[in-house]
Amino acid sequence: MLILVTGATGKVGQHFIVGLLDDPRFSKARIRALCHNRLCPETERVEAVRGSISDREAVRNALADVTHVVHLATCKETPDEVMDVTVKGLFWLLEGFRTSATARQFILIGGDAGIGHFFYRHEAPITEATPHQAYPGCYALSKVLEEVMLVQFQIQYGINGCCLRAPWIMEKDDFKFTLSFGDDVFGGPDWKALVPRADAERYAREHAVPLLRDADGRPLKRNFVHVDDLVSAILAALDNPRAKGQLFNICMDRPVDYGEVAAHLARTRELGSVDIPSQFHSNWMDNSKAKYLLGWRPVYDPEMLIDSAWGYVRSEEDPRIVWYPG
Repeated sequence: MLILVTGATGKVGQHFIVGLLDDPRFSKARIRALCHNRLCPETERVEAVRGSISDREAVRNALADVTHVVHLATCKETPDEVMDVTVKGLFWLLEGFRTSATARQFILIGGDAGIGHFFYRHEAPITEATPHQAYPGCYALSKVLEEVMLVQFQIQYGINGCCLRAPWIMEKDDFKFTLSFGDDVFGGPDWKALVPRADAERYAREHAVPLLRDADGRPLKRNFVHVDDLVSAILAALDNPRAKGQLFNICMDRPVDYGEVAAHLARTRELGSVDIPSQFHSNWMDNSKAKYLLGWRPVYDPEMLIDSAWGYVRSEEDPRIVWYPG
């Protein structure tokens, strides 16, 4: 088993490589990391090659003798790059995969941006049958195009493809910084821009957290997944015949409720909260299909996500580096 991993130096890629190398089920598997800006450390079982997935020749060379592809590379809101990397890059990967004599499985990591995240109202839990609904911006559009392209290659050429659709992926103290009123906020909303400047500075000093409310005035419910749970889902899908041709929602069993977050932090850490009205919509991703077909279960629930983020202590060798803002 030779697995080509794109985006190998990113948050998920690094965790996936460690998880696979530690898993006795894949003790003979080797990894080829296709790296663009940062090189993955090499070992006896990990080979790093440099190149962009937008370069057809680089992709062709990277796919030589590969049996599996785990496609993690993506772009955020970068219009100058998103079509070359996310769309053309995936096309070259799928083209090379479908004509390969050794290729056995293609795993794409998708995102809930493709079904609108919290921008649109959903009257029922979001399942794998929920229609695509990209919110404004090129990133969400690219996530729709990725999923559609994989499905069409499955229809056109019968390739063994699988998509794991994840919401916002957390690790270490990420979740704590998603709730910061300071300049160190991770992702969005940018809370300090939603309140007067003096108030934002005071909230940041006091470590207060935002209590985001949805368009109906209730505490917003938003989906997350911890990177460890996403990696375990990838490993559950890898070489699994029940994953063929399937799309899976990979998320916690229940979404994060901002009201419950505020109450938990008030109770456990005596932190205050600030009501933030919005026109966003609560939603609930249903992960039942992955549980049923893959036998996968998430470990993290909202309370564990909160406590692990606030309890994480960084060493000097572990600086907080945000490669992209969300």
